[in-house]
Amino acid sequence: MAARALLRALSRRPLHFSTATISRSASTLILAEHENGSIKAQTLSAVVAAKSLSEENSVSLLLAGSGRSLKEAAKHAASCHPSVLIADSDKFEYPIAEPWAKLVQMVQQSGGYSHIVSASSSFGKSILPRAAALLDVSPITDVIEISGSSQFVRPIYAGNALCAVRYTGANPCMLSIRSTSFPVPPSSADSKSNEAPISEVDLSTLDEDYLGKTRYVGHTSQDVERPDLGSARIVVTGGRGLKSAENFKMIEKLAEKLGAAVGATRAAVDAGFVPNDLQVGQTGKIVAPELYLAFGVSGAIQHIAGMRDSKVIVAVNKDADAPIFQVADYGLVGDLFEVIPELTEKLPEKK
Repeated sequence: MAARALLRALSRRPLHFSTATISRSASTLILAEHENGSIKAQTLSAVVAAKSLSEENSVSLLLAGSGRSLKEAAKHAASCHPSVLIADSDKFEYPIAEPWAKLVQMVQQSGGYSHIVSASSSFGKSILPRAAALLDVSPITDVIEISGSSQFVRPIYAGNALCAVRYTGANPCMLSIRSTSFPVPPSSADSKSNEAPISEVDLSTLDEDYLGKTRYVGHTSQDVERPDLGSARIVVTGGRGLKSAENFKMIEKLAEKLGAAVGATRAAVDAGFVPNDLQVGQTGKIVAPELYLAFGVSGAIQHIAGMRDSKVIVAVNKDADAPIFQVADYGLVGDLFEVIPELTEKLPEKK
């Protein structure tokens, strides 16, 4: 009797399911980074990640900025095949987190996306938590594998363990992805013939209170023709063993010969050898090049977390017990002040 009464009660009561169990078809908003009229490689990796969320996932790129650079970037984004949304305003001339977070909230409220994705870059790390707070959801950061629309894998303990995460909260599910885990396939020859539509975001209701808390001061960059550290095929990294900024120039000369990007450990950055935008590691940039050369790098766990996914790792250190040799494919115990000049001299000039 009790069982039949319970069944009758349940049959009259509407059933509620978790968004992780049943959801409408996936739709994803990607926070796009652009510079000088081009979409950055990290954003293209986010597109690859978004496409693995669901077979019937509609993907939209959100770009913000002003003027000609934004329009050129939007045209470039349209060749990636999702739809493109642009927020054209002087308020977004620089990628400041507060107005961007408010923009994401506005677009989400009108578009009702199931997922919001960004790369785990400085850009994404600044905006995603603020936007998540405005939308009252918990973001999942540094995702390296997507097993479904609500199941993800991310590293913990400086990359020494992997954690499987199931999202059961309300929409949107907000993710930052590690771009090195989602490589971009070569562009198809006819990508420009299938350009996606470009739509403008209505900014009439944008709250001015979110626009004055942070002030843009300036932007500096090194005037060198060198590959970007985050997407380079070869990375040459120097550590504290180089002892000075003057000695670090040996790394730069070797990188020029190889056509490689230059990286540094946190110890080298803290010592003032190079600027912090060259730092590789858990609190720096995550890289996964085809070849990673480490000179005078001890192999602290923080640094290894940022380069352990490299295809081939070569280490040179005078300390035979340095932890870097435990992850290196090839190792040489020697004096880097002898090894680097000899290697630079014998390498042919880059064509």
